Amino acid sequence: MDYGHALEFGAFITPAAANPEIPVLLSQAAEASGLDLVTFQDHPYQPAFLDTWTLMSFVAARTDRIRIAPNVLNVPLRPPAVVARSAASLDLLSGGRFDLALGAGGFWDAIEAMGGGRLTPGQAVTALEEAIDVIRALWDTSERRGAFTDGEFHRVQGAKRGPSPAHRIPIWIGAYKPRMLALTGRKGDGWLPSLGYMKPGDLARGNAAIDAAAESADRDPREVRRLLNVGQLAADPAEFAERLAQLALEDGIGTFILAGDDPRLLQTFGQEVAPAVRELVAGERTARGTAQGEVRSAAALAARREGIAYDDVPEGLTAIEPGDFGYGDVRSTYMRGGSPGIVLQPDSPAQVAEAIAFARRHPGLPLAVRSGGHGISGRSTNDGGLVIDLRRLDAIEVLDEERRLVRIGPGARWMQVAAALGEHGWALTSGDYGGVGVGGLATAGGIGFLAREHGLTIDHLRAVEVVLADGSIVRADADTHPDLFWAVRGAGGNVGIVTAFEFEVDEVGDIGWAQLAFQVDDLAEFLEGYGRIVESSPRDLTAFLLAGGPRPGQPQEVRLYGVVDSDDPDTIIARLQPFAELAPLVQQSVQVASYPQVMANADLGPQHGVGEPHSRSGLIEHITPEFAQTAARMLASGAVPFFQLRAVGGAVADVAEHATAYAHRSANFSVVALGSDAQRLDVQWRALAAHTAGMYLSFDSSERPERIAEAFPPATLDRLRAVKAAYDPTCVFRDNFAIEPAADAA
Repeated sequence: MDYGHALEFGAFITPAAANPEIPVLLSQAAEASGLDLVTFQDHPYQPAFLDTWTLMSFVAARTDRIRIAPNVLNVPLRPPAVVARSAASLDLLSGGRFDLALGAGGFWDAIEAMGGGRLTPGQAVTALEEAIDVIRALWDTSERRGAFTDGEFHRVQGAKRGPSPAHRIPIWIGAYKPRMLALTGRKGDGWLPSLGYMKPGDLARGNAAIDAAAESADRDPREVRRLLNVGQLAADPAEFAERLAQLALEDGIGTFILAGDDPRLLQTFGQEVAPAVRELVAGERTARGTAQGEVRSAAALAARREGIAYDDVPEGLTAIEPGDFGYGDVRSTYMRGGSPGIVLQPDSPAQVAEAIAFARRHPGLPLAVRSGGHGISGRSTNDGGLVIDLRRLDAIEVLDEERRLVRIGPGARWMQVAAALGEHGWALTSGDYGGVGVGGLATAGGIGFLAREHGLTIDHLRAVEVVLADGSIVRADADTHPDLFWAVRGAGGNVGIVTAFEFEVDEVGDIGWAQLAFQVDDLAEFLEGYGRIVESSPRDLTAFLLAGGPRPGQPQEVRLYGVVDSDDPDTIIARLQPFAELAPLVQQSVQVASYPQVMANADLGPQHGVGEPHSRSGLIEHITPEFAQTAARMLASGAVPFFQLRAVGGAVADVAEHATAYAHRSANFSVVALGSDAQRLDVQWRALAAHTAGMYLSFDSSERPERIAEAFPPATLDRLRAVKAAYDPTCVFRDNFAIEPAADAA
């Protein structure tokens, strides 16, 4: 039986403690010889051996490419919850180079107390199966709730999940007896026996038992890789290769692991034997017509969504499906749960074009484009559709130091951008959260901590590289495709996917960073005072306001946070003092910091948002008494737990209204309200909306058709419809504040 697995070759090295450097040097020799894997036996009770976990960690640090695994881990002496976190940690630290092999071991008395006596062979199988369940449950970070397994010998009750490994760590099982082989077929990713312990026919019998168990569990037997520990089967490399090729073609072995501590033997195995085996097997497979490569599991195939041609994804373009490892880390955004049918992760503009072509072949699928996935509007995930995830396009480079011209990929996060620019004493205004992706913010506007002094993020944009709906890749700036460049700055999600931004950034030194909390008795009066102070302050001040709903038995609390672009303490205090006179301060933090320090406020790890948050957005010129009173009533209703005012104005208004698709330049404030109940939120928002003029796209989650006219004034919308007709007439990009193309456009 040939399962068609890609052939791999590894080393089985003795973890001898007498000269601890030797197993490390042998591991490096194995890597230099081109081997794929280095493994170590696990006997923690043996004083002549190094501890296997410690050795594997050290080898991972001293090698670059080769994968590392125990051969095999002694489960009775290794608590599975500890194994799960140790394995995930080593996988992360090594860049996804750890594989896990488990064995029944010979010390089940270590867990006898839990089972109430010495374990029978059947109980040993149960204990090993429960250990596998615990390990996989703790690796699964797609759910926020704790992990629960209710085993007889191993159990976790609400254990925290994670960390998630860097890749889907396979679990191989070293076993020989029928019950263990059945477990391997049901739940194992590989079978790892040693040839020296087997009699003729044992491999065939073991494969048959595993295959039958796999099929009974609705698995494809090819999901189970067949590995084999071997000795030197022949002195002649050519003869050795022929014997291994026979094992691959007749017994389905896909991974050969050579036991031996001779570096010359490892070199011969990696540089002579392995290539010869691959050549022999490839030729025979071609003659037989054997399907080659790893197979997608039956569970993964069952998770596929209808209407998606999964097998048509272009070669080389990373695709993550619902049944794949890592899907839980890409399905959702910061605040919103999602269940897309497929997530494509291009790593170049050409691959972005391929992803768009795939989307064009699926015109009925929802299409989301994601840079960082923080967007409150939630347009970067969907249910059952396609997501084009740009996280791999995250390069940050300086193009012209004298002009302070930089090129930034859409998948970079603003925290990373701030750190990179800070090395030069530069900054680019960019929202208030470092985990936001560049692409979404830099095509919507960019209301950040330096807005009143330096304008919006889009005001610093000098050119973009865009992949259009037809797959063409163009550069747009003030002179080339000027209409496209105009539309990108405020409505970019409608006209293409930006794969690179060129910004002219500012010189910014240390700044004042303030976080203030007030006890507020009259909220409306406080809101008016905040607006009055902001509008009358010098442009070096940009301050945001955050308030929540009432708390039973507690006074209303309002928070201000923001920046004074000065490193002079007296100037910073002078800008903040008027706020301190509005209401009693109950908490304050004012410090001189760098802009990168201010933006280093995010966890850049996977996002696991759940549910469907609802938000509404508006722009206002002034905080009038009427607006303030309406806002106070809205918060008092309890329907809005999150209410934010962001200062705009200043330099933002210096740009002509018609210069960019972001047109509401006269607004001094952006207002955002979030709630968990859309109907209650809308009831309250309708009263507040009467005082607004325009909206900021990134903060509004509604699907109301009229929101398009609210976001864009009539002249701006007419021009956008003409641009849409020119660059995306068939509305490929239709799921993010979609603008209808002008019917009469040339």
